[in-house]
Amino acid sequence: MNPRFTRRQFLRSSTAATAGLAFASPALVAASRPAKLRVLSIGVVGTIGEADRKQVASHPDAVITGLCDVDSTCLAQATKDHPDAFVCRDYREAFEHHGDRFDAVIVATPDHTHAPILLTAMAHDKHVYGQKPLVHQLEELVMVEKAIAAKPSLSTQLGNQRMASAGRRAAVEILRRGMLGKAIEAYAWVDSPADNFYFNFRKESRPLAKPPANLDWNLWLGPNSERPYDEFLAPRKWRSWWEFGTNGLGDWGCHLLDVIFFAYDELQSPISVRTDCAKPAGPIFHSDPCASTITYQVNSPHFARDRFCIHYQDSNQRPSPDRIAIPERITATNTTVVVCEGGTLYLEADGRLRIWRNGKLEEGLRMKDLPKFPPINHWHEWVDHCLGRGSGLRAPFKDAVRMTEATLLAVKASRFPGLELQWDKNSLSFPNSPEATKSIVRRSYREGFAPPTVA
Repeated sequence: MNPRFTRRQFLRSSTAATAGLAFASPALVAASRPAKLRVLSIGVVGTIGEADRKQVASHPDAVITGLCDVDSTCLAQATKDHPDAFVCRDYREAFEHHGDRFDAVIVATPDHTHAPILLTAMAHDKHVYGQKPLVHQLEELVMVEKAIAAKPSLSTQLGNQRMASAGRRAAVEILRRGMLGKAIEAYAWVDSPADNFYFNFRKESRPLAKPPANLDWNLWLGPNSERPYDEFLAPRKWRSWWEFGTNGLGDWGCHLLDVIFFAYDELQSPISVRTDCAKPAGPIFHSDPCASTITYQVNSPHFARDRFCIHYQDSNQRPSPDRIAIPERITATNTTVVVCEGGTLYLEADGRLRIWRNGKLEEGLRMKDLPKFPPINHWHEWVDHCLGRGSGLRAPFKDAVRMTEATLLAVKASRFPGLELQWDKNSLSFPNSPEATKSIVRRSYREGFAPPTVA
């Protein structure tokens, strides 16, 4: 939305335009759509921002018209690829001063800033590609749902690009059709957090008097309270910090649990969560290893019981082979398993799909009656959808909310290890734990960085 327009002027002009198009010919409607999708990239390099930006830019009908990053070094690097794009360090400035120069936004920033930025984009009627996990707080899930309802014409997509693989798409088809019978339970495990570039594996802190000159520390903190710069926090290892990331479970949840939610629309909101870990997550760092069970009440022919459990574990904690009804030792990392009455679906993150039936192994993509799964580009699908071309989406926000809810519940429950927390999304509360309701559902936002209400 052009910031010079009042909201009333914008709504009046939008309503008139919509009314006119309702009586226009198909050719006129097609001609009214933009020839190019103009995109603002927020978080232009980082851990995934560069890949998102370059993949979107590779679409012949997309152009990066804006670059926003709190790190001037990253901005300088991205500007080489897009010399004509406007540049800013504060996302709020992009919407206030450059809102007429872009139609869509890529949000590839640390977890704690997702909701404020993507909701600002939706409030300004911009299509959104948002990185995972969709948001950082349970309350923010409801904020996003309200925004989706208020802006149904916007094209939204979660950054779970792995869903484009043939194996993952086939897994959804197999489960949705009931080709292995009724589902009993699901397991997923991830090797994170690991001792690598992206995790503060040793839970270290080293505050410094000044941040590096290239980093705008105030903007990097965004909605979080002021604190000294810490080189073990920014710019890369924030995932391990409670107020900034969601640790291994949050980092991978939308890449592993996605097929379960795409296959089973009945899984809307869980009734409980229990996360076991060696010690409670503290005020500064997440705890690991963690093993969580998220439980859904179901009443559907897709399921063998009236409750369906997703067992989700980090630190490469694998279930025993007998738990998932396979005869061989488990060696894979980052894997999703659905145990059904007629066999076990075994899906690795890269899309390798195997099926175990009666102790025998078969390649999942060779199952009888499966359709073909031609190659697709996850990012290009979003661009096409924004341009009104009717292409499908791998993970619109309405589905991203469900998989993020399960992920966040597993993460947040690590503050109360061993306690089964009853969950009521409608009231955003844990009825059996007022303390959990008070401490892990929502947060306060620093002035000027709160997510807007989208109406």
